[in-house]
Amino acid sequence: MKRYTLLYISVLLFTNILFAQSKKAISRDWTSFGQSIEITSNTEKKFKLVGHLKTEPKDKSAWSGLWARVDTKNDEPGFFDNMRNRPVKTNTWKEYTIEGVINKNSKTLNFGGLCLNNGKFYFDNIKLFIEDKNGKFQEMPFLNSDFEDTIKDNTVKNWFESTRNKTTVRVKEFTLEGSNDAVSGKQSLLITGSGIKVSEYELGKIGKENAENPQIDNMIAMLEDLKGRLESIVKNLPQEHVDHLHDDKANRFGALVMHLAAAEVYYQKYTFGSSTFDEENPEMWKVGLDLGDKAREMFKDKPMSYYLDLFDKVRAKTIEELRKRDDKWFKQVNAGNSISNQYSWFHVMEHQSSHLGQILFLRKRLPPLNEEVKLKKEIKN
Repeated sequence: MKRYTLLYISVLLFTNILFAQSKKAISRDWTSFGQSIEITSNTEKKFKLVGHLKTEPKDKSAWSGLWARVDTKNDEPGFFDNMRNRPVKTNTWKEYTIEGVINKNSKTLNFGGLCLNNGKFYFDNIKLFIEDKNGKFQEMPFLNSDFEDTIKDNTVKNWFESTRNKTTVRVKEFTLEGSNDAVSGKQSLLITGSGIKVSEYELGKIGKENAENPQIDNMIAMLEDLKGRLESIVKNLPQEHVDHLHDDKANRFGALVMHLAAAEVYYQKYTFGSSTFDEENPEMWKVGLDLGDKAREMFKDKPMSYYLDLFDKVRAKTIEELRKRDDKWFKQVNAGNSISNQYSWFHVMEHQSSHLGQILFLRKRLPPLNEEVKLKKEIKN
């Protein structure tokens, strides 16, 4: 750990002690790396983060970028930029810059690179500059800025890997290694993302342009967006949390995922006339739909992947059947029903949104791992 003084700016450079700790392995569609410095200034000062990047995307959504975030003394939002509005998607080395500000409320400057989805992402020669009292930028040296130190076992010396809730994590979909394709020196940092399921819909947009049946296509896009949010919240839960009960009337996370899948099975039958899932295992889907004591007994002692895999299969069938039909059918009220097919699937969507809020509530109130939780009423398992 080194201390620097630069005119009115006091800077404390953190060496990466996080890599000495064991890193939790998680699954998600992006990763990042970074360093942090404690930094304060009596006056507002500009800074620049500069680095060379290039991307070999393997899907339409893959991109990379630099990132910088200023944490503040009073926890108010500080400067943040991750180049999301100008993503790097080209396979040619180019220099990129983030410009930001620090002031007397600044506490920590965090910076590094990030990448999203499937592809090869290259980073090299990252530099940090801070404005002096004359308005000129002076380089602020930090360790292994050009990635020349050996990169081994997904560990980049002096850089922490991706974080989650301020804890360093190992993202299973990405590998970190050195590459001899470099801008300066002998090697650059190469991050490879693979095996990531990418939505067919563009982030931030509903449906596709020129869809043959735009109403159905829009509904599929919204259903998939909600399901993606649900997965991001629960897929990395350890078994102890998957089976946790908030109180004696609550439902476990697995049961709630099964409830969403079971409701979708019900509306497959309601709108399509049948559901192969309901025919194969009617009791399981009934318990999932009803929840309660039977669900607390049935849906436990299984990893979250078990429930998400079932939901994946149900959703795949929903999309398959919806795409066999057109918007005219979507507007119809089928014989014996009281609501249209479109309203039925709107209800499925808003039902999932409602339970997503419930799941977020429970997720934020999980106890620390291995901590015994005392309930007001005994639960019979």
